[in-house]
Amino acid sequence: MSQAFKSASDFITDNYPIMASVLATILVAWLVTKFGEIIIRKAVRSGVKAAAHRSKLEEEKREKTIEQIIAAALKVLVWPIAFIMILEELGVEITPLLAGAGIIGVALGFGAQNLVKDIIAGMFIISENQYGVGDVVNLDGTSGVVERITLRSTVLRDLDGIVHHVPNGTINRASNFTSEKSGINFNIRVSYDSDIDKVISVVNQVCQSLAEDPEWKDDIIETPAFLRIDDFGDNAIDIKITGIVQPLTQWDVTGELRKRLKSAFDKHGIEIPLPQRVIHHPKSK
Repeated sequence: MSQAFKSASDFITDNYPIMASVLATILVAWLVTKFGEIIIRKAVRSGVKAAAHRSKLEEEKREKTIEQIIAAALKVLVWPIAFIMILEELGVEITPLLAGAGIIGVALGFGAQNLVKDIIAGMFIISENQYGVGDVVNLDGTSGVVERITLRSTVLRDLDGIVHHVPNGTINRASNFTSEKSGINFNIRVSYDSDIDKVISVVNQVCQSLAEDPEWKDDIIETPAFLRIDDFGDNAIDIKITGIVQPLTQWDVTGELRKRLKSAFDKHGIEIPLPQRVIHHPKSK
């Protein structure tokens, strides 16, 4: 036991300079990434503010997106360099490794067309600010909240909690539901027996009451209101209601507005009809 301890002690003593150098390299790399993230955060926030975005939320989403991209790029740059320095300290000849890596890189380059396509697409997504972290988007039929963006892919989480990794190069259409402002746009059905002028008046009163409510007024940019009679259905008239709200609030505002409209319609005797089917029975002989 003592012999083993002595051997270990001798090994540490003999290799102390190398071990100290390796640990110092790891520590420096870690400090560079941590302080780099702080500097990146301050620089990005200063730069994004200077760009004068239309809302605080839009500014914050843009900041998070750019911070994630640059911080990830910094780590990819720093840690491989630190790894090579550690190999040198351990006495490993890195020239053959670098040459071999170069050959492998050329070989992989021929098969990395999709990766290059993803990275180029990611650069355009970020530079054009198509969407950012925290936005609700639909990417070619896949919907969710943007949790992370890299140059290679976009990570979404849907309402079921499922995480989707979408390569940027495969995105043909990106629909952003929460960029700068969002819309209220839905139909409500009323009976053909309803007084349309009364319906319009009740709808606008409910919408105005919601816009003046202290709990909801900060979410509403343009008060929702009756827009038009959208359709004559088989057993009901479709009334379209539209408005403008803050990003990410459209679903909550729409839900509250529907609840208040149902109560107001019940109070004023306005019927929301159920689907009906008329069945004709042949006369018995």
